[in-house]
Order: sequence, then structure tokens, then C-alpha cells
Amino acid sequence: MKLSVSWRTSAAVAVAAATLLTSGSIAGAAPRAEALAAAPDIPVAGVKAHLTQFQSIATANGGNRAHGRPGYKASLDYVKAKLDAAGYTTAIQQFTSSGRTGYNLIADWPGGDANQVVMAGSHLDSVTSGPGINDNGSGSAAVLETALAVSRAGYHPTKHLRFAWWGAEELGLVGSRYYVNNLSSANRAKISGYLNFDMIGSPNPGYFVYDDDPAIEKTFKDYYAGLGVATEIETEGDGRSDHAPFKSAGVPVGGLFTGASRTKTAAQVTKWGGTAGQSFDRCYHSSCDTTSNINDTALDRNSDAVAYAVWELSE
Repeated sequence: MKLSVSWRTSAAVAVAAATLLTSGSIAGAAPRAEALAAAPDIPVAGVKAHLTQFQSIATANGGNRAHGRPGYKASLDYVKAKLDAAGYTTAIQQFTSSGRTGYNLIADWPGGDANQVVMAGSHLDSVTSGPGINDNGSGSAAVLETALAVSRAGYHPTKHLRFAWWGAEELGLVGSRYYVNNLSSANRAKISGYLNFDMIGSPNPGYFVYDDDPAIEKTFKDYYAGLGVATEIETEGDGRSDHAPFKSAGVPVGGLFTGASRTKTAAQVTKWGGTAGQSFDRCYHSSCDTTSNINDTALDRNSDAVAYAVWELSE
């Protein structure tokens, strides 16, 4: 069910107030007395419109958006055009993997403290066997729509905001590792936190939160507590997505996940609904990972959670 803006805003303010009484923000920021800016509601229709574009791109390019294939570059060009039009400074980082050229897309929002960078990212590539709409069109589209919401709001955070779309994740986190390895130690130290979103619209969803950095974890848990949605610690994809190179480099990381090939239990159905004994995503890495392979409620909730975390942690 789509939550009303007024209800969500009240919940966000309540969570923010409680957070201010107990803690500061990531990377050693002091507690603040002022109220946090409320994150906007992310329109799920906007997120789904990006998924439709990713599907169309895959359909026109051999059924996938994989590394080194034309569908990947077309996906990157689509995202870049949206960001350029919204006022971002974008850069394409090129690398080579498996004999094919790969690309990362980095987008910086003007302003904010360049010595305190909050990043949100997702991998943009699919496997060769399908269009990759949940894995990981869902994360890519939610991060894109959040970045566009920053522009629409004219948001001026204290910290600097950076968004990223990674190439060749499916080949072993190649793009994100290349990015992290090519940062100077000084620039790595400037990243206050990296938020990763890889599969956030699974059709039989769970609500899983990374337990890497305590402050980032608490941000997501507080948000979902405000919605009355139970969460569990993410274990299925631990170390298998693009947060891993950042974590290895000492950057605080966190993120969300709705499940892949593991089976949903009866206890999880009691908490979240869905079907027990069935995978969270039975189309994982398959040709059926299309726009029909998305749970709208999970996509909506998680997209709003992306924005909430970006606002909360960059304020």
C-alpha cells in the first residue's frame, strides 16, 4: 500500500527526533539540535518508469544489459542523460574486464563539504541470461529517482552527495573495486559512508538491512520501525555486492536487500506476507527477471528508504 505523504512525513520527523536524542551521524559528526530536513516521498511510478526503460533497452539489445554488451552502455547513457539534465556533474570511468570495455557512472551533486562525502550506489549491469530488472534495475532505478529528487527539491546538504552506477558487478564486483582501488587514500578517507542497493524489489520480498556500520544500520532500521515493518539482518549477499570493496578500504557501508535465491520461511511470511517455501526471487539470474518480476510495495518502501537515508546521513 502506498503511504500518504503526510503520514510518512510525520513518521520521518518522529524517527529523526528520536535519533537526535541518542546519537549523531556517521563518521564522527556531533549530535545536532535542529530538526532534520524531511526526505521527499519517492514516486514509485517514477522508479518503475526507469525499469520500463531498462526493459526496453534489454529487449532491443539481445535480451540483456550485461557488461561489454550494447544493452549496458545504452542503460548507462539513459541514466547519464537524466542526471545531466538535472544539474549533476557526471563522469564515466572506463575499465577492462574479460576482454571487454566496462563503465562506471559517477554523479556529483554541487555543494556540500567535499571532505565529507555520502555515496549511494548500485550495479547497473545484468547477467547475460536476462534483462536484470530486479537484479539490479531495481536498485539502479531507485538510486536514480532519489538523485532526481535531490535536484527537484533543490536540496543543499551539509555533506557532499555522490551517486554511482557500477559496471561488471556480475563478474565479481569489477567496476566498484576499480573505483575504490583508484581513489587516493586521502579521497577514500573523505567518504563518510557508502550505501548499496542491490535487488530491492524481489517478487516474494523480505526486508533485509546490512549490519556493517552501526549508524547506517540504525538509520534504515529506524525508518522501517516508523512504518511498522520488521527487518532482518542481511546475510545472503554479505560481501557479494558493491559495498564489499568500500568496506575493505575502511569506508562505513550499509544497504538494503529483498532476497535472491534463498527460500522464504513460514516465520518470514508471518512478518512480511508472501509465499513460504518459495525463493525471494525465483527469476534470479534468469530470463524471467523482467518488469513482471517486481513487487511494487517492496520497491516503493525501499525507494523511500533510499531517500530517507540519503537525507538523514548527509544533513
